[in-house]
Amino acid sequence: MALSISVVVLLAIVVFLLIRKSGLKAGHAVVCALLGFYLASSSIAPTISELTTNVAGMIGGIKF
Repeated sequence: MALSISVVVLLAIVVFLLIRKSGLKAGHAVVCALLGFYLASSSIAPTISELTTNVAGMIGGIKF
């Protein structure tokens, strides 16, 4: 659960910065958010969740 909250906060910050600095229109951000909601309720949601969990695990396993 902590990973999901962290990803949501990170993505919210990225979207905010894109709106402020890169000229991303608010309408585009809304469309992206709606796509995320529809993807979350689709049959591909478990695959996306597993992929992000695996990527986070790989990043966490990197030793500097």
